[in-house]
Amino acid sequence: MTDKTVLAFDLGASNGRAILGYFRDQKIEMEIVHKFANQAVEVRGAQYWDILHLFNQMKTGLQKAAQKVKIDSIGIDSWAVDYALLDRGDNLLSNPYFYRDNRTEGLVEEVTGMISRSEIYEKTGIQFMPINTLYQLYADKKYRPWVLDEANSLLFIPDLLNFFFTGEKCSEYTNASTSQFFNPQTEQWETSILEKLDLPTSILEDIVYPTDRIGMIREEIKKDCSISYNIPVYAVASHDTASAVAATPLKDPEHNAYLSSGTWSLLGMELPEPLISEQSLAANFTNECGINKTIRFLKNICGLWLIQEAKKAWAKEGLDLSYDEIEARAARAEDKFRLDPNADRFLNPDNMVQEIKDYCRDSGQPVPENYGELARGIYESLAQSYREVIEKLEDLVNTDLKQLNVVGGGVRDELLSKFTARTTGRRVVTGPVEATALGNIMVQLMAGGEISDLREGREVIRRSFSLEVFTPED
Repeated sequence: MTDKTVLAFDLGASNGRAILGYFRDQKIEMEIVHKFANQAVEVRGAQYWDILHLFNQMKTGLQKAAQKVKIDSIGIDSWAVDYALLDRGDNLLSNPYFYRDNRTEGLVEEVTGMISRSEIYEKTGIQFMPINTLYQLYADKKYRPWVLDEANSLLFIPDLLNFFFTGEKCSEYTNASTSQFFNPQTEQWETSILEKLDLPTSILEDIVYPTDRIGMIREEIKKDCSISYNIPVYAVASHDTASAVAATPLKDPEHNAYLSSGTWSLLGMELPEPLISEQSLAANFTNECGINKTIRFLKNICGLWLIQEAKKAWAKEGLDLSYDEIEARAARAEDKFRLDPNADRFLNPDNMVQEIKDYCRDSGQPVPENYGELARGIYESLAQSYREVIEKLEDLVNTDLKQLNVVGGGVRDELLSKFTARTTGRRVVTGPVEATALGNIMVQLMAGGEISDLREGREVIRRSFSLEVFTPED
């Protein structure tokens, strides 16, 4: 098999990267060629993504990559649930909202007052969170109905960027499955839910699957980036968690859980089909779609967002700390409190440090006196949440989980991995860090025929990157 070079665009809530993936001798090597900041922009009390900034930076990344090497294909992944609306002339009607914007506050209860939770869950298998696309779209109807009157297409963030690059509109399967109006059993839009809420269904695009070719980059982009040849753009697992799970080197999916650790902690199992029951509804577990028609049966836990936001609050107080400094101080600090990472008050507070201190007072727990104690409480609380989710998984799936595979940026935080192994009583295997980009690259290689399926892709990743093991005794 000849060498292959693909370009992965991996967009997160705080930054985006253009990453070259080199496939040589049945191994993957990676090179970041461009990195750029990303953050929500507040305008008149509302929070939006600056999507044109992201697209412009992606073109810069494409140009830099093309100056280094001939690119065989491109794939784009990002966060889920957020979307843009286009009019009949394919013009962007507004910047996409940030999922943490407060416009969906109270709308889960309003929507489930019109359609029961059991009906929504039976048809979609998705956990109830105010960030879900369903409630964002309902917010459009409630607060800016004109935008739905003008809308002709709904595109999730990676679908919109694929459209900017190729001129082709579609909805990628893994991202569509997070919307709470997609049926993972029929693999089609669940339009009945939208119809009951008087939301338009004509704006939904056709579903494409990972490895499908979306199109070629447009001529004007080739010209802008000084590229003389055609480059195909493939649908990858465009939901970043789907890409991360695809790249998780699971050896025994029936007895291994995975944790995609970053701003969010996504903890679950890979199943061959959806698990939709009264018990999984009561536990608020989600069934999201993965590559090769697998199901990501998981729980969303507010993850290192708590540390990230605390770090911002400390910086405003003049305490400019690195993550290494926070981790080192937490390791020596007194263990004082526990919190529920998914409590609404931690979703997007003005000051995370103050919010946690207030929570400790409200709950009758000792208040952390310094950044080490506060960080220690966050880490211990996350590990406790992981244990609770693992135990619930074992109950719902009727299995015995021996190992937790952790991937993503949270892998760098060894203290959290140690706490997780100790608290869960399971073997914790960490790595690779760049799982999301690797999943993107792996699917492009599958599309090109270099890798046959998910199992072979994970074998390639195990050969390519070293892993670290933590035990309860560490």
